[in-house]
Amino acid sequence: MALNTNFTTGQVLTATQQNNFPRGLVSVTSNTSPSGTFTTQVTTITAPSFTAVANRLYRISYFEPVLQYISGTVTVIDMTIKIGGTAILFGEVKISSANNNVGFITTTRTLTAGANVVTGHLTANGGGSGNAFRSATGIAQIIIEDLGLS
Repeated sequence: MALNTNFTTGQVLTATQQNNFPRGLVSVTSNTSPSGTFTTQVTTITAPSFTAVANRLYRISYFEPVLQYISGTVTVIDMTIKIGGTAILFGEVKISSANNNVGFITTTRTLTAGANVVTGHLTANGGGSGNAFRSATGIAQIIIEDLGLS
């Protein structure tokens, strides 16, 4: 992609230059309901379907405000972002019985042109169970942004 440069007085702004610009926020999906206790992978948040455009970069971020140890020997909660059931990003949050932790993973990539559904998933890893606590002020989110041409 050719970066946009400084413009000068009288210069014509072309459609090509305009198409380089980011289109900004595509979707913000929020969830304030606790996940409930989980041991195996659970879908905890689903963004609405959106139509991706070929050759554009998208940033997808998944945030969990409070990840909690519930029982057993669980030491890590796995966070996964999927598109249409295919994992595109995985991250781990270390937890213990004494602490609650914040979870955040993000990826920047081109997507297959057409309809895409992004989901966030959690898994308790190491034996035992975890919980994603949420509330009116502790909000889980998936944020999708268009960053411009790739």
